[in-house]
Amino acid sequence: MQCPTHNFFKYNTSLCACNPGYYYNSTQNTCSPFTSSQGQENEFMVGSGVDYSINIPANIFAFDTIKKFTQSQAVFLEATLVVVASWLMFCVFVRFGKLGDGSSNLFRLRWWISRWDVTFSTRHWLDDQKVVKKRKTELGGAFSVGSWILFIGLFAALLYQVISMRSFEIHNVIASNAPDLASFHNDMEFNITTISTMSCSNLQGLGNIVTGNPGFIDYRTSPPSSFVKFSCENTTKGPTISLKCDDCQLYNDDIFITWQFVDLPNVPATAAGFEFKLTSRDRLRKKHVSFVSGFLRNGSTNSAKFVTYRGKVPNVLQFNLFPRIYRNKKNLRLIQPLFHDFLPGSSYNETSQLQASLQGSNDGLVNTTLYLSYLSSYIVEIDNQSTLGPVGFLADLGGLYCVSVGIFFYFLVQFEFRFKRFRDEDMVMRSIRNRRKAQVRWNKLRKYVSFTWGRGILPVEEGEFLGTTNCNCFAVPKGSSFNRRKQTRTDNISFNNKVSTPSDKVVLDVKHEEESNGISSMHSTNNANIPLPPSLEMRPGSEISIAEIQENLKNLYEYNMMLREKLVSTQSTIHALTSKDSGSSSDQT
Repeated sequence: MQCPTHNFFKYNTSLCACNPGYYYNSTQNTCSPFTSSQGQENEFMVGSGVDYSINIPANIFAFDTIKKFTQSQAVFLEATLVVVASWLMFCVFVRFGKLGDGSSNLFRLRWWISRWDVTFSTRHWLDDQKVVKKRKTELGGAFSVGSWILFIGLFAALLYQVISMRSFEIHNVIASNAPDLASFHNDMEFNITTISTMSCSNLQGLGNIVTGNPGFIDYRTSPPSSFVKFSCENTTKGPTISLKCDDCQLYNDDIFITWQFVDLPNVPATAAGFEFKLTSRDRLRKKHVSFVSGFLRNGSTNSAKFVTYRGKVPNVLQFNLFPRIYRNKKNLRLIQPLFHDFLPGSSYNETSQLQASLQGSNDGLVNTTLYLSYLSSYIVEIDNQSTLGPVGFLADLGGLYCVSVGIFFYFLVQFEFRFKRFRDEDMVMRSIRNRRKAQVRWNKLRKYVSFTWGRGILPVEEGEFLGTTNCNCFAVPKGSSFNRRKQTRTDNISFNNKVSTPSDKVVLDVKHEEESNGISSMHSTNNANIPLPPSLEMRPGSEISIAEIQENLKNLYEYNMMLREKLVSTQSTIHALTSKDSGSSSDQT
């Protein structure tokens, strides 16, 4: 290593080494202190290999992202209350506007709010002894939407609870036997990284694998190849020892595996700490992987001083292996590795002591032992139970709906009980809307009649301007059937079109010039038999249909035809009398 700028010392006059507890960073040419977390949130991480989360693609629903913004149900409840309050304030603001004649945008907005009354449309205030009828009011529409907003917010909070607290695990410990242990077929891998400036060249090699306890009958030694596949890989943190065991059959409770790093020229055998990761995978269902990982240094013990490991006393990394059967995963069998203890070996915490060790050759090695304790006496059975079943979920859902509707129904009853104007606001808005529709349809009909038969057919509406007040003829389209009828004299017939209101009557005044007393007497006799014109009275504000207007036009037409027949009869009588008078005069002559 090159001599860094800080946290180093020299030994053998020309060589450099990092202070105790520091390791050399070749990319930055510095000596950095080794901490157990190394930027991680936890010193140790454990994975069971079984994921109980809902398998939904992350691009559709990222529940982890939602959880960062929604740490509790209070967020959903607060957002729901804000939306409900905003909606009710908006409805109150809209009610300050006047209804008018129904043509304004404000009336349309209030009308559509009343149409949203889908929850309380048959639950409004009604007097006793009356049939319940469906009516939609603006107050009911505001409270209906408010109840649905509250229900959706409470439903979202319920879903959050179901997602975050949907199940719990049940662990049951049972005694094991040989057939049960033989049914575990797992591929296991042990990766131990020595944090240092060493490389795999410093590795002296693995010793024999020891099983059992020394001095007992189960004590055995065997070569490493009989149990694991060994490999070494250089990393930026140091050499990594990999031990792989395919289809491990662990028949012994205690397994010891030892290796050593020794001094090389200009590369001393030192270590600032260790990083480990142990994994176990089912051979048939490889997606289930249980693991344990973490960092080890002197901080793992009671001492807080930085140390550098070097010497003959081994550093022991002890792990426990638990056989587990997951009943909820079709009897999945996994061996769960867990970190148990770290027994530090020879180390130095003073710069002078480490300098003296590096200048000598007696302690020029780093001895490491991996201790695996297989807890084969018992097997842990794991099952999970849901905290909320389908029946309970539907019951909670129905309760939330009843609460949402019940709250706003109480407010609705109180408002209609204390303020009587809320009881008939449905009729008021319907009356305004119906008058508006009738006026629009009436205007369309007037335009049609005016275009077809002329302006003088219908009475003049209030505020309508007429260019001429009297008309002596009808404006009849050319080629119409009415134009082909026999024309009558209109010199002595006038129609009074000055009608200020629809309740005024149209008066037809027919005057004829009589030439003799006999004719006048006959005219008086005929005039006495002429009925009055049909009534065209219409009350202001009342609704009138197209059928009624057509009936009025038909009556007017029949009355005109009757007048024409009377007129023709009178003209024939006058003509006969005139001819008779002319004949009598000639005879007298």
